[in-house]
Amino acid sequence: MSLRPDMTQMLARARGDLRMGVPVVLSGRDGSVLIAAAETLHADSYTALRRLGLPLVLAVTNWRASTLKARAYDGDLARIAVPDDAALGWLLAVTDPADDLRSPMKGPFRTLRDGSATLHRIALTLAKSARLLPAALVVALPDGAGFAAEHDLTLLDADAAAAALTAFSPLNKVVDARLPLAVSEAGRLHVFRPDDGGEEHYAIQIGTPHRDRPVLCRLHSACFTGDLLGSLKCDCGPQLRGALAQMGTEGSGILLYLNQEGRGIGLANKMRAYSLQDQGFDTVEANHRLGFEDDERDFRIGTAILSALGFSAVRLLTNNPAKVAMMESQGITVTERVPLKVGLNPHNSGYLRTKADKSGHLL
Repeated sequence: MSLRPDMTQMLARARGDLRMGVPVVLSGRDGSVLIAAAETLHADSYTALRRLGLPLVLAVTNWRASTLKARAYDGDLARIAVPDDAALGWLLAVTDPADDLRSPMKGPFRTLRDGSATLHRIALTLAKSARLLPAALVVALPDGAGFAAEHDLTLLDADAAAAALTAFSPLNKVVDARLPLAVSEAGRLHVFRPDDGGEEHYAIQIGTPHRDRPVLCRLHSACFTGDLLGSLKCDCGPQLRGALAQMGTEGSGILLYLNQEGRGIGLANKMRAYSLQDQGFDTVEANHRLGFEDDERDFRIGTAILSALGFSAVRLLTNNPAKVAMMESQGITVTERVPLKVGLNPHNSGYLRTKADKSGHLL
């Protein structure tokens, strides 16, 4: 029996390192690199990296590269050569779009087109999974294993890490307990925990839904600002309360509460997007300027919970046809799409218009 952590556990360690500003080493068929999350890199660490005398490369997604007017020769990402005289402030300004409008001319940039971008791609995926901005400082190393051992850094096998980062993490039922709610005294909360050490997810059960018929179901992503604070910038809070109320009226239902804040980018990045929206960008444009896709959520989590609870068919409370398609693709039959049009107000009308125009929501 071995106590050595497996790759899933090593990735959880690596996420923690990156969030604390500690670099990680990737090693595989394409060589070895040291990677550091640009937004958390400490000044002394940056100085130490400079003293290595090795070329520094900043990996950013194609979306961020487009904003910077930097050529993304690798398709989904760009490898920007960091100038020899670039200070840490330059790195942070290129990474974070907060001051783009005040200081739009950050280039010109020299982006690399030769060599493999595989390790840079893994670095960006790892940064995203840590809920950090998708921008990573990458330094090629002649001996990755030796460097990691010398500096007590986490060493990841690149091929195994890439496979684990894209694999769906199994969910384990932790506990369920009776939870009387305002909409129904017959409430029950089920808690699920993923193997990868990520956030827990919940299923709120109303009544005793039959497993042999379609259950009224809402797939709801956590929204701290809307669900808890009553934010008027979105319709999340009204949708949450409206879905629960409808389930209470009908006497049964399942609300899946997935901890994928800000369409999967995390609360800090969501607030960054809000700041960009204050500058005049819509929801999708703000995500792109940060380097993210329109939507980074993994809705397989919801279908896995439904299957674990014994449900195979739903009446889905949603305005998003993509959720219906995703459910069907994962083996859950959607017998009906039940509209949930609530929460429109003067503060979120533009947000809802963007959801309709750019994300296909039926509003």
